[in-house]
Parts: sequence; structure tokens; C-alpha cells
Amino acid sequence: MWRAAGASVDIQEPLVYMSLFRKWSVVCCWLLIATHFPAHAAPESEELPASVTAHLNKAEVPLSDVSAVVVAVGDAQSPLLRTHAEIARNPASIAKLLTTAAALDHLGSDFTWFTDFYYTGRIERNQLVGNLHIRGGGDPKFVIERVQEAMQNLSTRGITTIKGNLVLDNSAFDLPQASAGDFDGEVLRPYNVQPDALMVNFKSVILKFKPNRKKGVAEIVVEPPMAGLKVPASIPLRKGRCGDWRTKIRATLTQATQYRFAGRYPSACGEQEWGVAYIDPAAYAGKALLGIWQSVGGRLTGRVTKGRVPVTAKLLYRAPSLPLRDIIMDVNKFSNNMMAQQVFLTLAMTPNQPATYDAARQKIGQWWNREMGNRIAAPTIDNGSGLSRDGRITADALVALLQHAAQHPQFKDFYDSLGIAGVDGTVSRMGRDGSTPLAIGNARLKTGSLKDVSAIAGYVTGVSGQTYVVVAMINHENAPKARTALYQLVEWAAAR
Repeated sequence: MWRAAGASVDIQEPLVYMSLFRKWSVVCCWLLIATHFPAHAAPESEELPASVTAHLNKAEVPLSDVSAVVVAVGDAQSPLLRTHAEIARNPASIAKLLTTAAALDHLGSDFTWFTDFYYTGRIERNQLVGNLHIRGGGDPKFVIERVQEAMQNLSTRGITTIKGNLVLDNSAFDLPQASAGDFDGEVLRPYNVQPDALMVNFKSVILKFKPNRKKGVAEIVVEPPMAGLKVPASIPLRKGRCGDWRTKIRATLTQATQYRFAGRYPSACGEQEWGVAYIDPAAYAGKALLGIWQSVGGRLTGRVTKGRVPVTAKLLYRAPSLPLRDIIMDVNKFSNNMMAQQVFLTLAMTPNQPATYDAARQKIGQWWNREMGNRIAAPTIDNGSGLSRDGRITADALVALLQHAAQHPQFKDFYDSLGIAGVDGTVSRMGRDGSTPLAIGNARLKTGSLKDVSAIAGYVTGVSGQTYVVVAMINHENAPKARTALYQLVEWAAAR
């Protein structure tokens, strides 16, 4: 548990990695901007720094639509800055901090999911005379390479031909009917992929384009190989600048059985990749698993169907997932919505009952009440990813969460999952224009973005060596234009 007796973590130990980026040039930057960020002058708690206000004004965002808190780690009672922190706002993807923190507590950093392979019938002369059953256990990252490994493992167990059916079981999750386009109509965007207990390769197809100038074409490779999906082997090349090459190839990707390209691929683009969500997500796992099985030399005489694993089936192989600590790296650094929802639903999985959104929300609520008590207003959680119009949380609650996480025995795994300002994740480009020199390498952050939401939350190490919790949320139609204001708040904290 997070508050295990005597359990504590030296906050500076996992945070020393931040100082690796602090070179003598940072000192110079500090001297140049010290007049703008005087370390000795703490602002009024309800006022935002002038640099932040200037960017908000430029974006035409009123201060009333902004919540912000900056407070030293371990000193929740004396914030350097606190404004509208009690107002519940839509957090967008920083809601993932709640999901991943609860998962570390409930499941532990070493937690792994399993995709189980069963069979009925008998195995003889490299043949399974019967059905192969694959039961998903919620693995968020059962990607091509790991599926191939699992399939090759079957051949080492004496199976190269399945004289029966391939039966898929995703009953570990009980989810409502939903379309990938329900949120914003973008059915081909991978961020809209819905969760699935038998999630294979994010239900997405990667199209790889490689120019072959001698032949005057760009060769096309599809990953994973999808059974029943026809894709041209190449597309003609065109001269000129690369530009918006996806528009120029005039792709039709809304048919489940065939992709078409009516345009030409600009040779100036070199090699490119395009990841798209498969238009028929319910059929994706079957097509991908069969395609990969065939690509490693396997044969299937029957068909792909769905159904629960029979109680008489024999366990053949268990494919383990990556550990939770690795999964939350993708969830937080790269804001993977589907993976966040997989983790969220896993909190509600039991041996006898499938996981539901309602059960997962209840689990999060119980965890929050147990760890935070009634002193902080509980958040409103939708699907655990923040891809929602209904989620709400206060800045005070996010601060409490981050303060709480800093005392967790597995804090380093949580901390390492956050993007490093100017280095990686969704904040990899932060400060590259010279606007936030002190924050680069010295802030671990999670961002959130929707059409009317910009948010940021995490830990910032100041020039003094003190580490601060920084939280800010903007809910306004111009919120995306005001992201630089959030970066300036991080810079202000880095100057302390």
C-alpha cells in the first residue's frame, strides 16, 4: 500500500537524474532571466506570474478559466502559487496520472498480464487435430513481435497445422457497444481505438512506404500481415517536395478487405510510415492473428471464430506481457489512450467476473477514499484515459495525488513514466525555441490536450535543488493556443 508502515522514499534519490542536464549554460540562462524570475520574491498565492499571464492574454484566455498550483514536494500547506485550485475542470490526458498511480498501488510494478493459448482435441505429427483457443487477459501491448514469438512457440510444442478452428476469447472485459468515431468522428485515428481483453497490436495497421527510384515506385509493406486484406505492393512515385504526402497518395482505407491508392508518392519523402486504426476493429484480432500465424509458416484448415474457452480445454502456453512499470511508460510519456483504458479496466478484473467501466470507476473511487480520505474532493472518472468530455478533477486533487505518489515505495517507476521536458514524450519539443531553458531536463511532466483543454502536471526541480509539484489546467475554447502559458509556469518553478 502507498502508506505502508514506515514506507517512504527519499524524493531526491529518483530526482537526481534531472541534474544530469544542468550544465554551466543553465547558470548563464539563469543570470540572464533572473530579473524576470526573482528567486527571493514569492508571488501572492492567487496571482499568476507575469510571464504566464502575458501568454494567457495573447491567447485571449481569461484567468477565471485557469487553475494552477505550485508547491514544494512534501510541503502541501505552503504553496508558492495557488489559484482557482478548488474548481473541478476537465483534465484531459493528465487523468492518466490517476489511473497509473492507482494501478501501481493495486497491482504493483511487476504485475503482468497473460494471453493464454488452449487446445481441444489432440496433437500428433505436427498437427493439432482440434481447435486452438486464445484467451485475452487484457495485455495492453500484445504487439507484432510478441505475437510472432507466441506463434513460434506453438511450433516448438509440435504444432504447425491446426486442423480445426482458431477460437478467440475476449470475455475478460464486458464493454458497451462503442464506435471508434464516437468521440470525434476520426475512425482511422489510433488514439480512438477502444479497449479489448484480447487487444492485438493496438488494432492498427502500419503502412510502410519505401521509394525504389529505379522502378519508379514506392514499395508498400503492411504490418502486421492481415489475413483477407489486400494492399497494393507499390504506388507510383512523383517529383516535387514531400509536403503533405498522405493527401498526395489519395488513400482509401475505409474498406475492410482492400486498401487503395489513387495518387502518387513523393520520392522526396524517403521512407515513411503511417499508422491507421483498422476500419473493422471487431474483426482485427482474428485477421491479425491468422495473418501472423500464416507468416511464420502455420496453417489453419478451419476458420476464425469467437467463443469462450471450454472447461475441458488444455493449457498449451501462456504469453506474458511486459511488466506494468513498462506499460505505464507508454501510457504517461506518450499518452496512449487505449493502453490507459486497458490498465483502468484491469483494476476491476476478477477470476469470476469480467471487468466493466463501472467496476473500474468504483475501484478507483475506493482507492481514492482510502488514500486521500474526505479532505480532497474526489475526481469524476470516465474511462481512465482522459479522452472524455465528462471527466473532472480539481488542481488541489491533482496536487494531493502527486504529493502522495512522491511517498510511494515505487515512486521511481511512476516518476520515470513522465515525459522529460525537452527530451522525450509529449514534452520532447518543449523549450527547443529557447523559451524555457531552465525547464529542459529538469521537469517530469504529463500533458493533456482536447479541443478546449490544455493541462500539465508533474514535478519540477528548481535551480535551488528543491523539487516542486506543478499543476495547471485551462478549460476554454482557446486553451490549445495557451499551452505556452503552461510551459512558462513550469519555467517559473524551475527558476525557484
